[in-house]
Amino acid sequence: MVSLKKVLLLFAVILFTVNPFRSVAQEAHSHGETSSSEEIEAHIQHHLKDDYYFNFFTDSKTGKNYGFPLPVILIDGGLKVFSSGEFDHGKKVVYKEGNYYKLYHGKIYKTDAAGTITYDDKHHPTNAKPWDFSITKNVLGLMLAALLLFIGFMSLAKTYKNGSNVVPKGIGRALEPLVLYVRDEMAIPNIGHRYKEFMPYLLSVFFLIFLLNILGLTPLGLNVTGNISVTLCLALFTFVITNFKANKDYWKHIFWMPGVPVIFKFVLAPIEVLGLFTKPFSLMVRLFANITAGHTVVMGLIAVVYLLQHQLTVVGSVSVSVLLTLLLFLLELLVAFLQAFIFTMLSSLFIGMAVEEHSHH
Repeated sequence: MVSLKKVLLLFAVILFTVNPFRSVAQEAHSHGETSSSEEIEAHIQHHLKDDYYFNFFTDSKTGKNYGFPLPVILIDGGLKVFSSGEFDHGKKVVYKEGNYYKLYHGKIYKTDAAGTITYDDKHHPTNAKPWDFSITKNVLGLMLAALLLFIGFMSLAKTYKNGSNVVPKGIGRALEPLVLYVRDEMAIPNIGHRYKEFMPYLLSVFFLIFLLNILGLTPLGLNVTGNISVTLCLALFTFVITNFKANKDYWKHIFWMPGVPVIFKFVLAPIEVLGLFTKPFSLMVRLFANITAGHTVVMGLIAVVYLLQHQLTVVGSVSVSVLLTLLLFLLELLVAFLQAFIFTMLSSLFIGMAVEEHSHH
């Protein structure tokens, strides 16, 4: 069985050897100068943003990108499907069925044959944008996470079919303690006897967020939970489930709070209604902000190490880089679990408040 030390060492080596800032440092060293803060910021933003290309790394000498293009799916007077490689990283205009399209700052716009982009007074593009259903890097990350979860839980389900006392094997052995943790520490204490009704959602959201956060620590450059559109969708699921499953006591406490003077009921009702929306909003912003901030700090610190390595000895540079990367990875691993825990715990708490039976005397 592979030990934990070997796994952590493997991650440290991978993160050290396959690093988006290495090419920047090498190029700066060859010119005898350090890269500017703008270069560091550009590389951090490249790691954090969504993209139509799955780019692993760029050769600093030739400028060649190593990766693969993803499919572009547009609805603009009909369905248009083509490879994002036709954009050549935004350098070319693509002609499809009477329309011209250009990739500009991570978004696809309709243009003329020359690829002209017009701007308003605030320097925002005024070109029309088609309906975009493309398979971007974040979408591919979601698909990968869904596939891995499906494989893992199918393995766990097959074990349970053989009997409840059978010890899971393989990946199921790692999943079962987390499943029991979600059930015993989140669902049952917060929801009560109706916990089984909401376990599928709580397990799905916990493992999805946790796995996406883990994938964000790999050299793949995925930052799915750092995309506010993804966290918005997850928060909306909690919002819909909470309010559609809420009982009459829950709505009574919102619109006509029992046990308080009538005049205060009119004051409390708007506050409670506002709380319906601030709860999912906090879920959305908390996950997005923490993951984005964590990735930015990690990438920034690793960038500093690589940009300064030509001023250090070779042995010292490698030692500092590996040690710092390993410590940061362990910290981000804790954050990955913590954010999945917080989102699931608060979701179960909100659902429990909505389905709780109140007794009024």
